[in-house]
This record gives sequence, structure tokens and C-alpha cells, in this order.
Amino acid sequence: MALEVKALPFTFVAHALAIAGAILVLVWCIHFRGGLAWEASNKNLIFNIHPVLMLIGFIIIGGEAIMSYKSLPLKKQEKKLVHLVLHAVALILGIIGIYTAFKYHNESGIANLYSLHSWLGIVIIVLYGIQWIYGFLVFFFPGGSTTVRSESLPWHVVFGVFVYILAVANAALGLLEKLTFLENSGLAKYGSEALLVNFTAVVAILYGAFVMLTVIGQGPPAEDDYSYTAI
Repeated sequence: MALEVKALPFTFVAHALAIAGAILVLVWCIHFRGGLAWEASNKNLIFNIHPVLMLIGFIIIGGEAIMSYKSLPLKKQEKKLVHLVLHAVALILGIIGIYTAFKYHNESGIANLYSLHSWLGIVIIVLYGIQWIYGFLVFFFPGGSTTVRSESLPWHVVFGVFVYILAVANAALGLLEKLTFLENSGLAKYGSEALLVNFTAVVAILYGAFVMLTVIGQGPPAEDDYSYTAI
């Protein structure tokens, strides 16, 4: 499925939203929440790494990986390599981001895996990893036969879109969950920090929406390229 419009304008909006989302989450975690730290007596500084890596590392870089097929006027193999590397970076940062949440919980005496957000987070990172490994083996190295690749591609696309939409939704759910905890601890519901967190979630959702619009838009022609959308 493709829209009868070029994907490139959608990528410009997505890039702007990515910058806005990155700035918002950094302002929240550094200015409002006190900063980032791998080791600290204030365990909240450890937790702060989690939303930064999950939004910038997983959602934004993962979205850029998806859009690379429609935004870069490169040869097929070059776009495939960019796509593969960006997804690998997103996956690694996502794993580290999830680890920091466990680290924060363990060092703070908080139970793990008690919320829907945490359950979905584990499922999403596992599915994302499976998707990356399958894509690497079938489409990059050693590479499947032409038949295997052509039959796998639609499912690769659908599965990738499904996992990414889940990831964006879970990011918004995580921001809501953290904001609810803070508000229950006394944070003003209509204060500047609460508004910033809500706007961060809105920007993340809009970014995901424009990534999806890029996917169904028409990409630039590329030498020896297939006319397909890849995730």
C-alpha cells in the first residue's frame, strides 16, 4: 500500500518532531528530575536514563531506521545497510534502557514487572530483536533465496509496523505511568513538569504517526532498488 504522495515531506516533519521529543525528554530528566547517572545515591538519577534511552535511542532512532528506506536517495544495498545499522543501534540502546529500569528497581527495593508497561516492554524488545535477527539473516547475510526474500518481505513489513506501533504506544504508556506516580507523590497536576511530560508523550505519538505516513508514502527512486516498503 502506498499513498499517491511523496514520503519526503513527511520525513521532514518527523525529523522536526524527533528533535522536539529529544529536547523535551532531556529537559525533563536533566532539568526537572536532576540529571542522569549510572551509579548514584539518589536512585532516581539511574531511572532517568530509562526514558532518555527509550525515547531517543529506541523510538526515535528506530523510526529513523524505518524512514531511511523512503528518505535516502541511495542504492538498495546502501539503504539496507543504513536501515540495519540504525535498527541495531536502537535495539542495543533499548536493551540498555530496559536494564536501567531493572537496575533502578533492584537498587530501590521496588518489584519488577508488575505493570502493563513493563510487560509490554519485555515483549516489544524481544519481538524487535527477533525481527532484526530475521531481517539480517534473510535480507543481508547470508541472505535467503529470491523466493524466500520475496515471500518474507510482506510479513517483515507488517511485523515491523506492528512492533513499532506497539513501541510508540508503550512509550506513551510509560510516560503516563511515571507522571501518575509523580502526581500521587505531590507533583502539581497542572504544573510545568506535568505539562512537559504530557507534551513529550504527544510528540512521541505524532512522531510515530509521521513515521507511518512515511512508510506508506512514495520514496525516491533508487538504482537497482525494489519498489517496496521495508521495516
